Amino acid sequence: MSQTVSRAIEVLEFCSERPRELLEIAQLWDVHRTTALRLVQTLEAGGFVRKDDRGRYGVGFRLAALAESALEQFDLRTVVHPHIVDLSERVRQTVQFAVQQGSRIVYVDKIEPYNSIRLNTRIGGYVVVHTAGVSKAILANLAPTQRDRILNELTFEKFTDTTLTSRAAFEQRLETVKETGWAYDDGEYESISNCIAAPVWDHAGRVAGGISITALKAQTDLVALEDLLPDLLDTTTTISRELGWREPRSADRTA
Repeated sequence: MSQTVSRAIEVLEFCSERPRELLEIAQLWDVHRTTALRLVQTLEAGGFVRKDDRGRYGVGFRLAALAESALEQFDLRTVVHPHIVDLSERVRQTVQFAVQQGSRIVYVDKIEPYNSIRLNTRIGGYVVVHTAGVSKAILANLAPTQRDRILNELTFEKFTDTTLTSRAAFEQRLETVKETGWAYDDGEYESISNCIAAPVWDHAGRVAGGISITALKAQTDLVALEDLLPDLLDTTTTISRELGWREPRSADRTA
C-alpha cells in the first residue's frame, strides 16, 4: 500500500472518532502542518472529510453515503437486520450483531430502543474481544487456527474486576460457551452493563457471526438476562436457517 493511500485511510479513521484540528493530524504522522494540509484538502475536495465552523476536520458526507451503500450491499446484514429489530422490540433491550473480519471482530448492526442502554460501540467499530459476549460466541466456534490468529493479538487488558485478564481464563470461558451454546459478558468492559450472546450459523455449519442482548445491570442483571435466552436463541436459529443452516441430527451430534 502506498504511503499516500495509507495516510488517507489513517486520517479518515482518525477523524471518524471526533473532529480533529489540523495540528492533531500533522502530529499523527509527525509531519509539518503544510504536508498534512495537502492531503486533507484533497480528501475535502472529494467529499471524504469536511471542515466545521471551528476549522476542525470530520467525516464528509460522501464517505457517509458510501458507508450506507456498503451496508446495503452486505447481504448478511440485510438478512439479519429485520430479525434483530424484532428481537429488540420483544425484549426491549439493545441488540448488536458482529462478525469476524480477519483478526478482528466487527460490529455490523445495532438496535437501541428508547429507554434502553446506550452503548459507545458503533457500526464498523472493533469489538473488545476478551470482554464482549458476541466475540466469545464467535471465537468458541471458530476453527483453532482462526481463533489463535485473533487470540495471539490480545493483551487481555483489565477494565473491571470481572475482566478475564489471561489467555488461559479466556480459553476456559470459550470451552464453556462451546458446551452451552451461548456466551455472556458479566460487566467485563463496563461494570454498569452485562449481556448474553449466541452464534449465527451459515449453510456450511460455520459460525457466521454473533448476536447479543445488552442491558444495564441495575435494571436487568445477568440472571434476569438469562430469562431472555429463549428469545435470543429463537432469533439466532431463525437467522441461521434462513442462511441455509440445518440443525445436526441427533445421530450426528452423538457420533
